[in-house]
Amino acid sequence: MCGIAGWIDWDKDLTQEGPVVEAMGEALSHRGPDAAGTWLSPHAALAHRRLIVVDPEGGAQPMTRQRGDNTYVIIYNGELYNTSELRRDLEARGYTFHGHSDTEALLLAFIEWGTGCLERLNGIFAFAIWSEADQRLFLARDRLGVKPLFFALRGGALLFASELKGLLAHPEVEPAVDAEGLAEVLGLAPARTPGHGVFRGVEEVLPGEVLLF
Repeated sequence: MCGIAGWIDWDKDLTQEGPVVEAMGEALSHRGPDAAGTWLSPHAALAHRRLIVVDPEGGAQPMTRQRGDNTYVIIYNGELYNTSELRRDLEARGYTFHGHSDTEALLLAFIEWGTGCLERLNGIFAFAIWSEADQRLFLARDRLGVKPLFFALRGGALLFASELKGLLAHPEVEPAVDAEGLAEVLGLAPARTPGHGVFRGVEEVLPGEVLLF
């Protein structure tokens, strides 16, 4: 189990917002007690908390790879059951691996196949990949919805995290419950209507859903 959190914002310089992003990640420390990392650029800030299972050095996150003039960055929570098959396919296409984590296989799969990489994944996951050249975020969740993922839109900004705690660590997300949230708590708790959160303006990424921002 790991934790991911991020902030995409077109109106602020996020290189100055390290403490906020670190706080979002710290709120998920129980999901990943072994390591923490952040990555900042003017319009994207990503945080990761890691529970180390394999490849302690090679699987560190956020993980970056360069291809041509573009930098790709991934934060990932999950497990791929077909990592070895992905590696073979990617190596046959000329890719070189620096470690043996499924995180690296997933990142290179996205670099090679773009959003079509999802058709090749066998596993459970929630992940975000930022393309610096395109200034675009790719956010995805596995088809069964095993790995949680929540998001909130605030003006020109997208905030996301593995748990509500990560979102609530951001000053723009208040723990305010509206009528819809109250209905979720009283009518369905501990379950929720798919895609609905409890707090105002907070939603859950649906199983198998992809968000491009």
